[in-house]
Amino acid sequence: MSEEIIHSWSSGKDSAMALSTVRKNGYKVATLVTVVRDDQRVSVHGVSRELLRAQASRLGLPLVELLVDKTNSYEDVMAGFLLEQAEKGRNKISYGDLFLEDIRNWRDQLHRRLGFHCLYPIWQTPSRIFADEFIASGRKAVVVCVDTKRLDASFAGRDYDQNFLEDLPEGIDPCGENGEFHTFVYDGPDFSRPIPLERGAPEIREFNDPGHQFRFGFCDLSLRQGESR
Repeated sequence: MSEEIIHSWSSGKDSAMALSTVRKNGYKVATLVTVVRDDQRVSVHGVSRELLRAQASRLGLPLVELLVDKTNSYEDVMAGFLLEQAEKGRNKISYGDLFLEDIRNWRDQLHRRLGFHCLYPIWQTPSRIFADEFIASGRKAVVVCVDTKRLDASFAGRDYDQNFLEDLPEGIDPCGENGEFHTFVYDGPDFSRPIPLERGAPEIREFNDPGHQFRFGFCDLSLRQGESR
């Protein structure tokens, strides 16, 4: 019998490829887990919960949505979730990280305290090879968020395809691994059917943290009118 694990779901291309790979490695994904903000959107990517649920439905997997707001933290809600999963005999969670050692080390430390082991099925896959494999696999994604300090806001709303890769300025990682951009997957071999999308025009949103100001270009996505999840 295949071992049951949890898969961290961001809604983007890295997470989708990691899910496919971990399944090919013989694991059974019992549930997806994602973090949503108090504005009802997934952290960083800015995608609505409705679209997250549409992905999970087409993947045929349960989805647990962890809410992070001013009253709690990522560490708190993740710890509570993992302890619940441990009671079901699960002690592994997979992530779609590629290169960032500091993030991997932070994840490992957090999960190790709770008796969990992290899997990184696409770790250190070269960015251009990963990008080409994603596109060749038949998976489709749209760029939903760009850091305007690195990319023009007009890149938001574009399909993640070879034309997009060719238009990237020099020095931009083809996978956006340094935070240059984020994606939303709407079709692929793991989906039972595509997600029909309406794409809004790119818009600028600014966020302020102590000592930091962020300016992102977003493309707001929604289910095409008349379509169901």
